[in-house]
Amino acid sequence: MAYFVTGATGFIGRNLLGELLNNRDGEIFVLVRRGSRRKIERLIRQWDTDRVTPVVGDLQADNLGVDTAWIADHRGDIDHFFHLAAIYDMTASDEANEMLNVGGTRAALSLAEALDAGCFHQVSSVAAAGEFRGRFDESMFDEGQELLSAYHRTKFESERIVRDEATVPWRVYRPAIVLGHSETGAMDKIDGPYYFFPLFKRMRDALPGALPLLGVDLGNTNVVPVDYVARAMDHLAHLPGRDGEAFHLVNPKPQNTVGMVNTFAAAAGAPKFAVPVDRSVTDLVPTYLLPRALQPSSLLGTVVRSGPAQFALRQTVGRLGIPPEVLAHVSFPGTFSSYATEEALAGSGISVPELDTYAANLWTYWEQFLDDSIKSDRSVVKELSGKTVVITGASSGIGLVTAVKVAKAGGIPILVARGLDKLEATKDLIEGQGGTAYAYGCDLSDLDAIDALTKQLGDDFDHIDFIVNNAGRSIRRSLKLSEDRFHDFERTMQLNYFGAIRLVIGLLPTMRAQGGGHIVNVSSIGVQTNPPRFSAYVASKAALDSWSNVVSSELVGDGISFTGIHMPLVRTPMIAPTKLYDRFPTISPGQAADKVITALVDRPHEINTALGNLGSVAHTVTPKLAFRILHLAYQVFPDSAAARGDQGRSESEQILLARVLKGVHW
Repeated sequence: MAYFVTGATGFIGRNLLGELLNNRDGEIFVLVRRGSRRKIERLIRQWDTDRVTPVVGDLQADNLGVDTAWIADHRGDIDHFFHLAAIYDMTASDEANEMLNVGGTRAALSLAEALDAGCFHQVSSVAAAGEFRGRFDESMFDEGQELLSAYHRTKFESERIVRDEATVPWRVYRPAIVLGHSETGAMDKIDGPYYFFPLFKRMRDALPGALPLLGVDLGNTNVVPVDYVARAMDHLAHLPGRDGEAFHLVNPKPQNTVGMVNTFAAAAGAPKFAVPVDRSVTDLVPTYLLPRALQPSSLLGTVVRSGPAQFALRQTVGRLGIPPEVLAHVSFPGTFSSYATEEALAGSGISVPELDTYAANLWTYWEQFLDDSIKSDRSVVKELSGKTVVITGASSGIGLVTAVKVAKAGGIPILVARGLDKLEATKDLIEGQGGTAYAYGCDLSDLDAIDALTKQLGDDFDHIDFIVNNAGRSIRRSLKLSEDRFHDFERTMQLNYFGAIRLVIGLLPTMRAQGGGHIVNVSSIGVQTNPPRFSAYVASKAALDSWSNVVSSELVGDGISFTGIHMPLVRTPMIAPTKLYDRFPTISPGQAADKVITALVDRPHEINTALGNLGSVAHTVTPKLAFRILHLAYQVFPDSAAARGDQGRSESEQILLARVLKGVHW
């Protein structure tokens, strides 16, 4: 069995290819522009396969620009032709939509017919339903619906071409609004609800999470994760006897738009919206007494699409990155039936997960990898553009997100960690977003390996502008259980202290020669608050703090400075083994990385939290009281989970203390 896929490097396309590689046999030919070969080659390396073969072509050319000799050689060999290449963007111009959506479909269908393909699979969209009101099922297509935007019109026209002009068997798939992967959160573009994520971030950082905000009932929407779309398409494409059908890849339950917004707001830790007047009130008015044009959703859509409103929106929400065009289509006037699709998927185990089960994954991925707000911060871009930043522990957590942010600001992250494979994946991610990065595998607990690394960096780079000592090891164990585990103290000191200063010492000659540099040490709030059970970890971080404070006075004349970040509890892989933390208030790796960026740009001596400062003052002014409070915490939080039979206080007491003293490691 053989496949031909257009749009294979796109978001839905590469997820579909993953499904085909995992579930099907045979060669997969993928259309690529001549200038995009590196992108598909990178994906082929990630898939580690020899079954994907690029075919050079052009979406805007006859027969997709594929060489006539290639077509002749493969005529009759292609069992499934998937056409995914198109514009999925409400903000694209009329010309681009027409050229790529309509013209591209016509050219793809022409190639499929020239190849005598077994079945042509057209990826359309529920946008083809336009402004249809009521229930729109898979058997419906041209119902006289209004098509108010170029995107809606071209999706409708593309599907019409397949239905009316195809001489090969065909199937049509109409996805709803496609979100990131439900398990990984992975997404590659800002679209749909993602346009509102920067607003959620600002709300989270500026407003209390419990503050209710006034909202408006915007009607229903429909969103699905990309992994559902890809799995469903793979399954439906291979079912016998379903040619000439359309399939709705939608959530079978209508989703309230404000409810969706609140789900993402909750994932972000931002305030939620309350809707005092919703459809439970407006639906009390009979439809015949309230003409369609005066119904709330219609009225809102009409106002939003007006010229004055669009201008006002561009000057307001447009400055937050929310295109005014999107606001006119935040909800669907109708609902989408998927009875036929559900029947076809029955027994496959493929279904749409509830949004609240994966919204946090989508938010985390966006915050870590897609948030581009740093690009508009002129002071950050000015300070980091073209600068080299050595980042340890760059394969995950704070280090990974810091590297992405540095690259977005025009800096050059030099990624250091033990696992080179993970670093290469980070490097590919950064380069895929247009940045530059370098990866160096190094065991930072091995002093000889660090010496080799610093020599290599000195040879490879003319200047090293910044060092971020982020790699660390945390051990949570009481002294009573550590008396026969002295290696716990040796291990934390080896990585958190000796490894960090060995790296700095090795790169100091380069910094002196270039006339300066800045070192950022990711320390811990524990150095200020001294929580029980962290004697090995806190002592190693305190040692790094003290060393940096001492040598700062020696190096200031060389233009070399230090910042210590007393970081609160961060939701990273390092704390994952301690299941106690699953319900504790933490900051995200994205928020922690923002603190690192501040340290790189502003170069303060320390970055602290209010609670950390309070802990430091308490230990100085009232040490006995501080130790009493910490002893209470020592009793409340056991060494191990209750499931192992340890005696400890109730979980409610633990959560209460964790929330009162937010960010402290317990």
